[in-house]
Amino acid sequence: MKYRRLGSTDMKVSVVGIGTWQFGGEWGRAYTQAEADAILDKGQELGINLIDTAECYGDHLSEKFIGDYISRRNREDWVIATKFGHQFHDLFSRTDKFDAGSMLEQLDASLKALKTDYIDLYQFHSGPDEAFDKDELWTMLDKQVAAGKIKFLGTSISKNDRTHQTDASQKVGSRTIQVVYNRLDRKPEEGVFPSCQKQDLGVLARVPLASGYLSGKYKPGAEFAGNDARHRHDAEERHRKLEEVQRIAREEVPEGVDMASWALAWCLKHPAVTTVIPGCKDPAQVEMNAKAAELVTEPHPQDVQR
Repeated sequence: MKYRRLGSTDMKVSVVGIGTWQFGGEWGRAYTQAEADAILDKGQELGINLIDTAECYGDHLSEKFIGDYISRRNREDWVIATKFGHQFHDLFSRTDKFDAGSMLEQLDASLKALKTDYIDLYQFHSGPDEAFDKDELWTMLDKQVAAGKIKFLGTSISKNDRTHQTDASQKVGSRTIQVVYNRLDRKPEEGVFPSCQKQDLGVLARVPLASGYLSGKYKPGAEFAGNDARHRHDAEERHRKLEEVQRIAREEVPEGVDMASWALAWCLKHPAVTTVIPGCKDPAQVEMNAKAAELVTEPHPQDVQR
């Protein structure tokens, strides 16, 4: 595993993290604690130290799986990133909650679910500019940092061209940007990444496998169950993306290299990207994801020793 400095923080994170949206039940299956433990144990075995979750992956359900796991392990071994801003109601049903009071309630609920006294990275979660621009929200967040509940603040932008929130990061004290970035979606390279590099922001690339399309497992015409988030994607757009994936596999992926590992390494080679946070259904996928670190051989501006 390789490690990078996360923006202007003092945190060293593995270049491959573990995304945990799947634990909330919106990837077509429900998880048990034992299954979550197996995924996280495999990650630690391979040198992964970053877990990304959110309050609305289930009603703090993903956080509860992680919290139960962490409570039986060494908390200091992990960098835990979570988010606020959405109240979960049911699968794919949420209500925006970005006011300062709601944030504080969500923070306390996340700390309880995670069974921890502090969160390493607390992220504004895909909210509108109007909510982001509320001074009282960031004032309250700063107070929680001062109180020791949060180590660092970050922003997860909802659109990969949302430069307003990225450009305002230093103003509000946000140290990181989480953004959709993958071989099929390079929009952040135009505005978001240059702004991140200028401000020394850490970048967490989410959906680096394009919702699993870049795993190479799915062919054009693939269908997904109703409780799988990909079922909600436009069928024509899904077909187009999967046709493009087949072209990339033929023309860009070296022979003998797993496509998923290649796709993650492709993201990590950009000088703005600190880490990728792919989801994973089982320990075998964690292992495949982790192999991406071996494919990144060029020096990176944020490289550090663990």
